[in-house]
Amino acid sequence: MAAAGTGKVSVLLPTYNERENLPLVVWLLVRTFQESGNNFEIIIIDDGSPDGTQEVAEQLEKIYGSDKIVMRELTSVLFSSGTAYIHGMKHATGNFIVIMDADLSHHVSLYLIKQKEGNFDIVSGTRYKGNGGVYGWDLKRKLISRGANFITQVLLRPGASDLTGSFRLYKKEVLQKLMEKCVSKGYVFQMEMIVRARQLGYTIGEVPISFVDRVYGESKLGGNEIVSFLKGLLTLFATT
Repeated sequence: MAAAGTGKVSVLLPTYNERENLPLVVWLLVRTFQESGNNFEIIIIDDGSPDGTQEVAEQLEKIYGSDKIVMRELTSVLFSSGTAYIHGMKHATGNFIVIMDADLSHHVSLYLIKQKEGNFDIVSGTRYKGNGGVYGWDLKRKLISRGANFITQVLLRPGASDLTGSFRLYKKEVLQKLMEKCVSKGYVFQMEMIVRARQLGYTIGEVPISFVDRVYGESKLGGNEIVSFLKGLLTLFATT
């Protein structure tokens, strides 16, 4: 894994009840960055988890150092991926931003290599291209995911093969600009980011990834999220 130029990478890691997952995902990230020689920081944005996630984050800060692990709490009725990333960006000192989940569904891949190859503004993981795929999902969830992605491709023509994934690398200034433009919350937020990026002419590189279902805990995807996704999709179709 090669360095993305000589830049520093800030990882924004939103958490809610991720006490069991957090030590492992942080260890994997630290190991990857140390092997690649990248300067890095991991910013944990916690939504007031009642399971002790914050205490775990504080212990990780002591282990790896406060320059590498940064804990920032964000408790809000409006908490979502979007608000978490906005809050985390206020504390990010890197010129590259990686956004991902702490639920171990995502793994550190070849994002930095891909960015360096094409000097892309955004590098996004894709489950629907090359050797990418999904493991651990039942047929119903696979059909929902495939169907949502197909409908999105037909309606929005985004220029990217996977819009709903939440593992991406951005140039910091590009992410800041997209945050100003995006209005969606929840799962639709990730989709709107790519659509707005296309509108603004930003370049997008894709890396095939193997998406593995949660190791611990329950998936947060439910009926309400599916309804919100469909509403958001129609709003984007009407306004873009």
